[in-house]
Amino acid sequence: MSWLSRVRNALPFGHKRESPDNLWVKCPSCGEMLFTKDYEANLTVCPICNHHGRIGADERLEQLMDHGFKLLPQPKVKMDPLRFRDSKRYSDRLKAARAKTPHADAFSSAFGKIAGRKAVVGVQDFNFMGGSMGMAVGAAFCAGAQRAIKERCAYIVVTAAGGARMQEGILSLMQMPKATVMTRRLKEAGLPYIVVLTDPTTGGVTASYAMLGDVQIAEPGALIGFAGQRVIQDTIREKLPEGFQRAEYLHEHGMVDMVVERKDLRDTLAQLLDYLSPAKAA
Repeated sequence: MSWLSRVRNALPFGHKRESPDNLWVKCPSCGEMLFTKDYEANLTVCPICNHHGRIGADERLEQLMDHGFKLLPQPKVKMDPLRFRDSKRYSDRLKAARAKTPHADAFSSAFGKIAGRKAVVGVQDFNFMGGSMGMAVGAAFCAGAQRAIKERCAYIVVTAAGGARMQEGILSLMQMPKATVMTRRLKEAGLPYIVVLTDPTTGGVTASYAMLGDVQIAEPGALIGFAGQRVIQDTIREKLPEGFQRAEYLHEHGMVDMVVERKDLRDTLAQLLDYLSPAKAA
């Protein structure tokens, strides 16, 4: 070993300091490098371009609901009804997804209050198999609606999904009319059903309960649609307008009632509950 190597190794600054891998995060929209703690403190919204990042179910519930809300039990459904297999067994995909998140499937519900107003809030988590809608999601959606009817309070659903879960075939598509029936029961009971559309909300979820709210709210820049833009463009053989299927475009064309930033969402929901909830539910 040379004298230079011995001296360099003996100096306190001779070794590179290790830093956490998650210290910085890159904004997926503008590409700016953001300090992770600042990004999370800003509700996972980029302070440079206002891009609203995707968040999990627990984080969403904590942002919207008062402290002390209670998670509703996940309804039990058959794990792999079709014994589906592609490059992997569906049961193995489910186990891998459940190992990454604290919830059994893509839809979680909680009962509690929003700024003192009673509500059941259901949240779809895109981190769980793209938020795809299968039997478990349909059952959890309906269980949340039933709890809202029992408590005589509003049902608020935050959507984020790539559509129906292909591994469950026709059984996943059956969740569309099933969930639609529950929205009708909420209406018959005189209870508000409010939908918050987040990025992305597509496919069979958009074609059913995501677009049936008494009030439709969307986060800025959220992708909302049924079929993909390329499919639509190839079908109609026309170039789609700029911003097509984004929250602001849908708002301009009457598909969404309002576009609300994440920092204002809780207060907006509380105000809507004051307007729409039955007097005895307050």
